[in-house]
Parts: sequence; C-alpha cells; structure tokens
Amino acid sequence: MRLTANRIASILRRKGYRLTPQRYAILKAIAASEEHLTPDDLLEKARVATPQIGRITIYRTLDILGQLGLVCRVHAPDGCRGYMMTRPTGHHHHLVCTGCGRTLDFSDCPLEELEKRLEQDTGFITTGHLLEVYGTCADCRAAAGS
Repeated sequence: MRLTANRIASILRRKGYRLTPQRYAILKAIAASEEHLTPDDLLEKARVATPQIGRITIYRTLDILGQLGLVCRVHAPDGCRGYMMTRPTGHHHHLVCTGCGRTLDFSDCPLEELEKRLEQDTGFITTGHLLEVYGTCADCRAAAGS
C-alpha cells in the first residue's frame, strides 16, 4: 500500500503531531513525487499551496517523517540530499541516475552476509546500512545518443 498524504497525516495525528496547513502541503508534495526531492524542491512545491511556509518547517517535518520511518534519504552524486516516501517494499536500496536524478528502488540486498562477517571479524555491532548505486538511466542514455 502506497503512502498518501492522508495516510501520513493520519499516522502523524496518531503519534501526537499537529497537522498544520504547512505540514500538510509538505506531505502532499512528497507523497505525490516519484523522484527524490531536496528540501529546496519541497519548499518550492509546498509554497504553491502555502506561500508563507518557511525552510525550517521543511526540515522539521522531514526530521519527524524520518524518525517515524515514513521517508528515506537519498544521497545524490552532487552531494545534495533528497527525500522520498518510504515504499512498501520494506528494506531496500537505490539506483540513482547521475543524469536526471531519477531514483529506483531495489530490494535484493547483498550486504547482510557482509554485515555478519564484519561483526565476527571486528566485534563491531552493525545497526543497518545504506546502499546507493549511481549510473545513467536508459532515458538519459537514449537522449545522449549512446
């Protein structure tokens, strides 16, 4: 089941968070996107519905959504951080196009065995991992003629 702005709003209310018009505009913007959005992207999209929204509201809302596991961070090759709604696939990683920024999820995770081996070899207790693979999507390659 895909997360919608209304579903996220319901979760926030159940967890005791207020649902301001500004926060709801952020939820609508991020839930409607198939791509990762930077905080600046979210600010621009949310300002269409609520022009008075501020940058700090974007960051605070992203922080809350992250703590609740409702958004995941995507690190773009240019160093910017983007956010997208958590997909119902559970544990997953990202393919990120260096041309257009398109992000695709994949769930085949080769790192669980590596984590176990690292724990045995080092005594380090792992709590998770993040894998992002960068490349060029088929559309960008086609547009470039390659």
